[in-house]
Amino acid sequence: MLRFTGVLTRCLFLAGLLWPCRARAAEPPVEWVEPQTGHRIVRLSRLPGSVSLYFHQNAFTPEGDKLLMTTPEGLSTVDLKTREIQVVVPRGQFQGGGSSEIEMGRRSRQVYFMQRTPTGSVIRATHIDTLESHEIVKLPRGASFNGVNADESAVFGTMNLTPRGDAGPDSSSRRMRTASPGSPRSMQFWHASISGGEIQTFHPSTDWLNHGQCSPTDPTRVLFCHEGIWQDVDRVWTIALGENDARLLHKRQGPHEIAGHEFFSRDGQWVWYDLQTPRSAEFWLAGVHLNSGERIQYRLKRAEWSVHYNISPDGRLFAGDGGGPNSVANQTPLPEKRRLTPSGNGPWIYLFRPQSKFEPATISGEPGRSGELAAERLVDLAMHDYSLEPNVNFTPDGQWIVFRSNMHGERHVYMVAVEKE
Repeated sequence: MLRFTGVLTRCLFLAGLLWPCRARAAEPPVEWVEPQTGHRIVRLSRLPGSVSLYFHQNAFTPEGDKLLMTTPEGLSTVDLKTREIQVVVPRGQFQGGGSSEIEMGRRSRQVYFMQRTPTGSVIRATHIDTLESHEIVKLPRGASFNGVNADESAVFGTMNLTPRGDAGPDSSSRRMRTASPGSPRSMQFWHASISGGEIQTFHPSTDWLNHGQCSPTDPTRVLFCHEGIWQDVDRVWTIALGENDARLLHKRQGPHEIAGHEFFSRDGQWVWYDLQTPRSAEFWLAGVHLNSGERIQYRLKRAEWSVHYNISPDGRLFAGDGGGPNSVANQTPLPEKRRLTPSGNGPWIYLFRPQSKFEPATISGEPGRSGELAAERLVDLAMHDYSLEPNVNFTPDGQWIVFRSNMHGERHVYMVAVEKE
């Protein structure tokens, strides 16, 4: 027993010596071909701790030449051809992370971001080439910035009116505070003209309003969710700026059905979302056409389910960022919710190709079509910790998929080629 204890002690001592070495591993490669898939991967960031934006935020210039990301130095752009990195908003002027309160304009070469102050917040715009910066609008405490509309005439966000400590989302994060008994949530949307800066509020609600995003083509249209436990809420909604009546895009049809992580197609015509009927049992990528009401769902295998999906600029391809051991795809359906053995999650960056064959289906209680997605693995994320969500996004030319990963230890921004070498 003493001998075993001594051996164990030495093993633990050696592990303690080796772990710091692993944490201080050599700098990740700048470019390589994924041996299991044959797809080229490029590391775009140079500083550890860099991250790309959330999957539905516009991170590209209108010309498609530069990508916006956050680095320890602040907001930075990377030239997608030369890989040159430029700091456009120093860290002292921007304190946010890589998943909220930032967006590139779709018409100008300006980045819009929220700067927090002791008395509230300010939305600012900085030109990424000239670095000229100006204030758009001052926001009261409790307001968050979600994005800039398609023609850059207005900025948009949520406003939490709930007294601090009561039910409601913290404006500095996507997490909800603990609710005080009997305290209702009170929220609303706001928008402000970029030229005038006057704030107007709309759609007052006792629901948790979250995941706000502007249509990439319609300056008057926004997408949002009713946040909460997914199987308890009808999540996917759209509304016009300044209006109070919202339109539900997917109505849950059965116990434990979930729909969420919604996003626009690049032409603004479709809204796509993760659909599970029920949760952790059947997996789909579903979409609804905003004008015609046409509905499509594409079936996915359990291992192909992804935390987030995205669509190529031409609408012909989808991408997904896979899932980790604690993800919904690695659990049995509710109410059991037991982790699977062996594991059922698929830690990969995926490329999905819609197949042409369809069958009639009922989606959200309405007639639709059901099809299949052919999945191709691009990047092995077996060493990635999914507490950092990869958040896939196609480049404007459709030739690369940008994502963030800690597969080499530190957080970095990468892109993988859609086509093999």
